[in-house]
Amino acid sequence: MKATQSGKINGSVVIGKLNGSNSIRSAVAYSPRSARTMAVGLVLALSAASITQAQTGDPVAGERKAGQCAGCHGIPGWRNAYPVYSVPKLGGQHAEYIASALKEYQTKARAHSTMQAIAAGLSDQDIADLAVFLSVPPQ
Repeated sequence: MKATQSGKINGSVVIGKLNGSNSIRSAVAYSPRSARTMAVGLVLALSAASITQAQTGDPVAGERKAGQCAGCHGIPGWRNAYPVYSVPKLGGQHAEYIASALKEYQTKARAHSTMQAIAAGLSDQDIADLAVFLSVPPQ
């Protein structure tokens, strides 16, 4: 069977051009199942990288860097002025969540001008340190 550009051979999608033979060696072929497997693998690899980053943080360094966080997140019952909502407590939150949220503030995927300004000045190591420190539940 010949295929050009894309087509199907035995249930697999073929991308590329076959060289006139029945061989698919000269084309890139993948089945929908292998595409799903690759997608799941990519997600797991990215998640593992994120977890590794958070686990390499230094909680002692994170404690030194968390002073600015405590100004809002460490006050019981504190409410944000605008938009009005309770400021979330961070102590005991999952390190991966904290790191992800700070990255989203850096890229402005999360909207909060104060947090965007604070996150903009953080390095990847700062984020990892803060995430590990803040993941320990308060006593």
